[in-house]
Amino acid sequence: MNHRHALDHLIRSFENLSRDQVGALADLYSPDAYFKDPFNEVHGNAAIIAIYKHMYRQVDDPRFRISHRVLEGDDAFVVWAFHFRMNNKAGQDQCIRGSSHLRFSSEHKVTYHRDYWDAAEELYEKLPGLGWLMRLLRRRLQLRERVS
Repeated sequence: MNHRHALDHLIRSFENLSRDQVGALADLYSPDAYFKDPFNEVHGNAAIIAIYKHMYRQVDDPRFRISHRVLEGDDAFVVWAFHFRMNNKAGQDQCIRGSSHLRFSSEHKVTYHRDYWDAAEELYEKLPGLGWLMRLLRRRLQLRERVS
């Protein structure tokens, strides 16, 4: 196996992830892997798996779609869309767009996983109550002049 195969396997695993398969993600990460997103910062395989288990408790029908990938040496960069429905009666489809920086070990396991996405735009603006405040702030801070 090489890093390209490891990245392909990781992408297939995330695009086909189900509640029952979360534990299998442990095979993709090194035991001391680092993970960070806008809400979590953890070390270790077990803690990373716990984040994905928590995801299945918080949202309905979560699924990842990877649209782009770049691999250079030990580092990979993927662009993704995370689709889900909130666990409430409204159950509207939601989508968060972001990217991940991944680093592979010599054993082709992920040692570093950092997700980048805008929590204000992608999540907070869509929440009842908080959404109107976030949209108001965005409008007030937005450049309104024409730049030539």
